[in-house]
Amino acid sequence: MSLKEIKYREIKFKSTSEPKSHARSQRFHSSNEPSNDRRVKGNRMYRSFEGTRELWTKENKSLSMKLKRIQQISLSQNVQLNSLMSHFTADNLKECFYDLDRNKAVGVDGITWEKYKEDLDNRIELLVTKLKRMSYRPSPVKEVLIPKDNGSTRPLAISNIEDKIIQSMYAKLLNAIYDANFLDFSYGFRPNKSSHQAIKRLRNILNEERVDTVIDIDLENFFGEISHEKLIAILEMKIKDERFIQYLKRMLKVGFIRKGKVVPVNKGVPQGSICSPILANIFAHYCLDKWIVNLHLKGKIQAIRFADDLVIICSNSKDSRKVLDLLEKRLQRCDLKLNSDKTRVVKFNCYKANRGEKSETFDFLGFTFYIGKMRSGYKVVMVKTAGKKYRAKLQNVKAWCRKTRAMWKLKYWWGEFCQKLGGHIAYYGVSFNIRMVRNFIDRSIKIFYKWMLRRSEKRKWNWRKFGNFMKQNPIPRARIYHKLF
Repeated sequence: MSLKEIKYREIKFKSTSEPKSHARSQRFHSSNEPSNDRRVKGNRMYRSFEGTRELWTKENKSLSMKLKRIQQISLSQNVQLNSLMSHFTADNLKECFYDLDRNKAVGVDGITWEKYKEDLDNRIELLVTKLKRMSYRPSPVKEVLIPKDNGSTRPLAISNIEDKIIQSMYAKLLNAIYDANFLDFSYGFRPNKSSHQAIKRLRNILNEERVDTVIDIDLENFFGEISHEKLIAILEMKIKDERFIQYLKRMLKVGFIRKGKVVPVNKGVPQGSICSPILANIFAHYCLDKWIVNLHLKGKIQAIRFADDLVIICSNSKDSRKVLDLLEKRLQRCDLKLNSDKTRVVKFNCYKANRGEKSETFDFLGFTFYIGKMRSGYKVVMVKTAGKKYRAKLQNVKAWCRKTRAMWKLKYWWGEFCQKLGGHIAYYGVSFNIRMVRNFIDRSIKIFYKWMLRRSEKRKWNWRKFGNFMKQNPIPRARIYHKLF
């Protein structure tokens, strides 16, 4: 061995105890001991081992990155997705589990979120095995009847924790596939969309554009009338994964428990299910939204939809009757029904109102749209709390105060009451509606005071003493959370 080769080897096998200033030259070692030196660059990891440089790509990308990739692919009109079930891995299902609200009601098996977490790894592995063997079958849902403002009830489905995990994964995938294709006037149950955005958009159209009539449309039991066959046919236009479709069919036809018996279902998506909002949006997109866009009439047609609440704005009053006739035929083809008692055509023209003609009002998302007069005398489109919602909310306050008056100490009870008032203000606190919000707060306080006096130890409280209590524990103030202009 020559002297030159010996010097080269001495330099190559230097001791690792050199100063840190030479760390850059020590990135790759050729010693017999494996090095712990790692460099991360983007999604790639470089590691030195026995004098060679190897490249690792992170095996498990985050679920959000995969969903973004699916969203980019699904933008193409002719795309066909064949392997969606490959995303139902243990890591992804665990992420869906931690996304669940642990305070929600439990299903028929009685297993809570905390109890399911105790043996999470084994439960998730067993669930993945069932999915691969096609042996997973959703359990029947628990039915809870929720009272509505008109006196009727709305069935709410409560699933087991395991079924909620699968539903959450379905919802994430379906949102990634379809949400980018939804039209701009669809606002219900979509990311970065809200009811207040729909209200603002509707108000701007009515106030700034040429509008003659508004069609206030009420769909009768929209969630409960969705055809399973038509929904599956819509999904199969893009999704070619047979296992994914088969599990979705099982979820739709699982049935619910009523009075101890399993009642099968042949139509509708269960309200309360995690994936029912996106399924309803997909069905409405193909059955209603795309149909409205393709209407060709004399005047301009615009629409605002939030789930099953739909408003169609017509610039020509003669088009409104034609739209209703065509809509009724369209809904029959989609196995949906139009509630003729609540659906109506409203004369709503801001320009004519400024010339002295009268306009009607209509309700949308808990607000009444009307034409009011500004201080300058000019008439513009305004909103206020709908009368039905206002009275129903006061009845809810009364029922809650009566039910909870003896459950907690006064200060805690008052805190819960203020929290509920804050929720009301956060939703109804919009432009032009500050007076209705203040009236609601005042009437709610009087209801609370009435039921507080029926607590045995507070009978001697007069209004002055209660006023001092409110100064020490102030209520939320009425304010505008959402500006409409």
